[in-house]
Amino acid sequence: MTSVIERLRGDGPAFSVEFFPPRDEADEAVLWKAIRELEPLDPAYMSITYGAGGSSRDGTIRSIARVATETTLCPMAHLTAVDHSVSELRNVIGWYAAVGVRNILALRGDPPGDVYGDWVPHPEGLTYAEELVELVRSLGDFCVGVSAFPYGHPRSPDLESDTKHLVRKFRAGADFAIAQLFFEAEDFLRLRDRVAAAGCDALVLPGIMPLTTLRTLHTTIKLSGAPASQRLLDRLEPLSDDPKAFRAAGLDWVTELCEKLIAEGVPDLHFYTFNRSKATREVVTRLGLVPARA
Repeated sequence: MTSVIERLRGDGPAFSVEFFPPRDEADEAVLWKAIRELEPLDPAYMSITYGAGGSSRDGTIRSIARVATETTLCPMAHLTAVDHSVSELRNVIGWYAAVGVRNILALRGDPPGDVYGDWVPHPEGLTYAEELVELVRSLGDFCVGVSAFPYGHPRSPDLESDTKHLVRKFRAGADFAIAQLFFEAEDFLRLRDRVAAAGCDALVLPGIMPLTTLRTLHTTIKLSGAPASQRLLDRLEPLSDDPKAFRAAGLDWVTELCEKLIAEGVPDLHFYTFNRSKATREVVTRLGLVPARA
């Protein structure tokens, strides 16, 4: 099984895509429609998220196993430490290995029900993401990713502390990090610079949300943990009553953002798809990241 890092060693920039596991048969049909539509575009890798407390664990394992066996895609599975003992985590990691998945995004995870609530570790579990990284690496030849936060993790007192936590995850064995959502290219580039200044040369990749509706803008603001830039609001908010114009302007913004990142040598753009393919296909086509045969 090819690793994420191996897939990013090409001559030019690439893109990757993220999905969430299906809750029922209808969701599964939507998910697989998006996967099949994006597969010919040859993303560097694809990932499927993992619900808090393992609420979507079976769906993640089933979907990732199907990707590994029925598609040409390079799969990466998410894993969180929420409400799991170490033995349970070992079992899930073993399941991933058994279906041929060797790329894992290791996340501590958010408290169920309240992402800003107090973290309560499982009595037989783990407390920090770096411990999960160490566990995954101890169980086999895995390529391991972690999360990064351009504006700092909500529980970090300052950016310096947040950078130290991220570097510790790299020192524990993480191969790369995917940054949470941000609004300006400079916000991500400053994160990359902070990691480099800390003496770490590990790969940090940007997470990108295509802005197609007012709802996705609000979701991006919520997930980033920071207010949107005034420049972005000035461009999109006047179009809130015109869905077609909003979508066009939102995709223009995201395309321009990605162009700036590529110009700064970013090797991969990680798109959050919400299990839909159209907006991501439009952006990567504009960026020239689609193979000629697609």
